[in-house]
Amino acid sequence: MDLLPTELVQDILSRLPITSLVQFRSVCRSWRVLAVDPELVALSLRRAAPCLLLHCDFPIRNQIYFADLAAEDSRVRRIQVPFWPSMPEFEVIGSCNGLLCLSDSLYGDALYVYNPFAGKFTQLPKSEHYAGQEVVFGFGFHPRTKEYKVIKIVYYRGRGRSSGSGRPVGSRRMMSDVQILTLGSSSGWRTQPKFSHHFLRSKPGEALVNGRLHWVTRPRRCNPVRRLISLDLGDEQFREVPKPDCGGLNRCNLSLVAVRGCLGAAVHCNYGRLEIWVMKEYNVKESWVKELSIGAYMPKGLKQNVERSYKIWRTALSGRVRVLCVLENGEILLEYKSRVLVCYDGKSGRFRDLKLQGVPKWFQANVVVGCLNWIDTPIL
Repeated sequence: MDLLPTELVQDILSRLPITSLVQFRSVCRSWRVLAVDPELVALSLRRAAPCLLLHCDFPIRNQIYFADLAAEDSRVRRIQVPFWPSMPEFEVIGSCNGLLCLSDSLYGDALYVYNPFAGKFTQLPKSEHYAGQEVVFGFGFHPRTKEYKVIKIVYYRGRGRSSGSGRPVGSRRMMSDVQILTLGSSSGWRTQPKFSHHFLRSKPGEALVNGRLHWVTRPRRCNPVRRLISLDLGDEQFREVPKPDCGGLNRCNLSLVAVRGCLGAAVHCNYGRLEIWVMKEYNVKESWVKELSIGAYMPKGLKQNVERSYKIWRTALSGRVRVLCVLENGEILLEYKSRVLVCYDGKSGRFRDLKLQGVPKWFQANVVVGCLNWIDTPIL
C-alpha cells in the first residue's frame, strides 16, 4: 500500500462495496485515516452504487436493516442503533450523502444525524415547540455552500407557545413557522415566520434535487389547486416550480422523487397504474416528460393477503407503491405496501420481485449512498 500512488489507492478503494470499506478501516490506524480522507469520500459519493436501508418499527422496537444491492451477497443485515436507549421510537425523515436525519416519533422533540456505516451520530439542538404542532421535515446539502441543513415547517394553532398546563396560548387560527438549522454552525435554529404554504406530510419526505428541497402543497377550500414548491438551501427562499400536465396533481396520490439527478413525479392512476414524469431541464415546464407508464402488478409476497378479485387487488395497491430509485441497470426499484421490493424493466415491461434474505415483514425503504462521510467532511 505504501508503495502505490495515493491517487491509485483512492481510486481502488472508492470502487469497493461499503461493507468492504468498513472492514478496511479496521485493519490499522493509517488505513482508518485513509478511509475517511475527503478525496476518497468524494470519489465514493460519485461512484457508489445505491444501498437500501430498511427502517422497521414492527412489532415493537425500531430497527434498521442494510442491504448492498451491488454485492453478490443478498443477505439483509441488522445495524445496531447506538442511540436506541435515548430514542427507542424514531422515523427517518431524510437522507443525503450517506447521512440519515432521524426524528423522535414518540415525543417529537429530538433530532439526530446518523451515518450507520461510520457508526457516528450527533443529537441536534432542540427548537421551539408548540402544543399540538404538526411538523413537515426536510434535510439536504447544497453543493455551492457545502452546508447541510435541517428544515422544520411547523403548523400550530394559537399565537404563543404552550402554557404551563400544556394548552396553547392565544387565538385558535392556524399559524406556521419555518425553522432552519445549519449543521456545524453555532447560530442554532433560525425562524422564518408567516409561512403561507401547507405541505403534505409524506414518508420518507421531500425530494432533494440540485440543492433544493421540493414538496407538494395541500389543497384548501379557498384554493384547491396543488402546487410544487421548492426551498433553495443556498439562499433559503421558497419558489414555485412548474408542474407537469399529468392531470393528477390535484389528487392525493402523487409523490415527488429524484430520478437520475432530475425532479420526478410519481402519479398513481386508476386500477393500480403508475406514471413517472421527469423534468429534464430544471424549472422549465415544457421539459416535463412522461417516461414510464407502469401497469398494475401484484407481488407474490402480497397475493396471499389480498382477495383474488381482480378489481379488489388493483384498488388495494392504489397509492401504496413507492418509487425508490433508478438502478444502474436502468430498472426502477419499487416498494409495494411497505412489504415487498420489486424491480421493473421499462424496456421489456417485466416485473421482478427482489429476493433478499432476512427482510423484515414491514419496513420503510430508504435509498442511500454507502460511504463514511460525516458532517465535517469537506465535499470536494
